[in-house]
Amino acid sequence: MKAIGILIFWSLLLYSCKEVSFQETQPAGIPALTEVPRALQGRYRGMDDQGNDTDTLIVESWGYHFKDGKNNDWLGRGVLSDSLVLKYYENYYFVNFRSGKHWVLRLIKIKSSGSLQFMAINIGDEGKRKSVLKKLSKRFKVKEVKEKEDLFYEINPTKDQLLQLIKDGFFTGDELEKIK
Repeated sequence: MKAIGILIFWSLLLYSCKEVSFQETQPAGIPALTEVPRALQGRYRGMDDQGNDTDTLIVESWGYHFKDGKNNDWLGRGVLSDSLVLKYYENYYFVNFRSGKHWVLRLIKIKSSGSLQFMAINIGDEGKRKSVLKKLSKRFKVKEVKEKEDLFYEINPTKDQLLQLIKDGFFTGDELEKIK
C-alpha cells in the first residue's frame, strides 16, 4: 500500500486553493444519503513515508472525525449536512463539500481488503493543472472562477460523463488502511 501522511489526506479531504468544482453535488440526479452506510464506517489509518501510523480517521453514521496518536479528538470533523453531502453510485462514494457557491468532490472506493481508496482530480502543481485542464476543456466548458484566494475550474458533467472521467483516470489518490 502506498504510504500517505495525514497532511496529504487533509489537503485532499478539504480543498486546496485550486480545485475542479461543480455547480451541484455529484453525480447530478442521484439522491444524497441521509447517513454513512455501515460498509464505509470504521477506523482507518494513514501512514507516513517511514511506514509509521499517523492520525486515525473514524467514519461514523453521521460523518467523520480524526484522532491523533494520543487518542485526542481535536483534528477536525465533518457532519453530513447541506454543506457535506454523500452519495453512492456505481460502487463509488461521492463526498461533496460546499465551498462558497461551488461543490468540491472527493471519491471513495472500498477495496476488497477493506481499505479506502481516496481520490480527487489533482491539479495541485502547475504542470499537472495545465495538462488536466487542457484534457477537461476538450470534453466540457471549463469556467474559471476566483473567490478570495481560491481558484475554481468549474465543469458540469452528466452522470455518464463523470463515470467516464473516473474510468479515464482523472481521479487519482491513495489508500487509507482499515484498522482491524
